[in-house]
Amino acid sequence: MEFLLPWMQRLEGSAFGALMRSSELFYPAANLLHLAGLVMLLGAMLLLDLRLLGLAREVPVQAASRRLTPIGIAGLLLMLLTGFCLFAADAGPLLGNWLLQLKLLLVALGIINALLFRALWTASLEHWDLRPPLAGRLQVGLSILLWCGAMAAGRLLAYV
Repeated sequence: MEFLLPWMQRLEGSAFGALMRSSELFYPAANLLHLAGLVMLLGAMLLLDLRLLGLAREVPVQAASRRLTPIGIAGLLLMLLTGFCLFAADAGPLLGNWLLQLKLLLVALGIINALLFRALWTASLEHWDLRPPLAGRLQVGLSILLWCGAMAAGRLLAYV
């Protein structure tokens, strides 16, 4: 992480970093939008993951995926954008924070898991209405753990 420190100090010292630290509007707005993105991502992802695990079988898996995936992606993109804004306000110290490092690792693993899931299972999602495959259900369980872990680490950042 040492090699990133000069970049993070530059970001924190930039006009943007100063604006995020000093503004009575921008930092709180970014924080609220970050939370809205979290609700969009986790809400959509948990609903879809629970459906993939077999709950609410009256809703076809493909229909649930088609409706919920764009909401989850929009939430993730909103969180990435606002997370960068929040990070800019205190980039140097945050870079060394083990909770932020854990959160970023879990987010990266969550994204990789989601992309891998799409690559492995999209073509056979219609069969999940009858019987979800065990390997797919395990991957869905991993998704829930990764994203809830990332959320917990992110929320705990304010207290450590």
